[in-house]
Amino acid sequence: MAWITKNSAGTKIETRDEPYLTPAMRDELVNTYLPRYEVRMGALFPALHMIQHHYGWIPHQAMVEIASVLEIQPADVFDTVTFYEEYWTKPKGEVQISVCRSIACEFCDATACTEAIKAKLGIDVGETTPDNKFTLVELECIGSCGTAPAAIFNEDLHENLTPARCVELVEQVQNGTYVKGGTGAVKDA
Repeated sequence: MAWITKNSAGTKIETRDEPYLTPAMRDELVNTYLPRYEVRMGALFPALHMIQHHYGWIPHQAMVEIASVLEIQPADVFDTVTFYEEYWTKPKGEVQISVCRSIACEFCDATACTEAIKAKLGIDVGETTPDNKFTLVELECIGSCGTAPAAIFNEDLHENLTPARCVELVEQVQNGTYVKGGTGAVKDA
C-alpha cells in the first residue's frame, strides 16, 4: 500500500491586505486579556472568541495574526480552533441551527428533528444552504435535558421539539415571521 501524503509545509493560506485582528482588537487583547493570564497562551480563547464574534468564523489569516500577537505557534492556534466544535474555519449561514445530540435528546428522537431539518433545507449536518441563510450542526449537549429534544436557532433555545415544529421554525425564518426569543420550557406541539 502506498502512502498518500499532502504538502502541509507548502500550504498557502488565503490572505487579504486588511488584517482580521484590527488595531482595536489587538489593543483589547494586549491591554485587557493578556494581563489576566500567567502565560500568553492563556489569552488564546478570548482572542478566538473575539474574532469569531466579529466575523462569524475564524479565517486562517486571523489564526496567524493571533499567534503573532500571543507569540505562540500558528499550529497551536489551528489545533485549538479545529479541536473545539464551537469554532468555525469557514463562513457559516446567517442562521445557525444547532440540534442537541446528547443521550437525553437522542432518547426523545432528536435524530428525527435533524432529519426533518435536513430534508427541509436540502443540506446535511455541517453544511450551509447555497443562499448562505442556514447552517445545520449538531452539538453534544446544550443543557436542556429535561425538555428534550432541543435545538438552538442562533441564540434562541427551542425545547420539547418535534420534527414538524422544527420544519415550522425553519419556515418562519424563511418567510420572515420568526420571533426571536425561543420557546423556553413551553411545550411545542
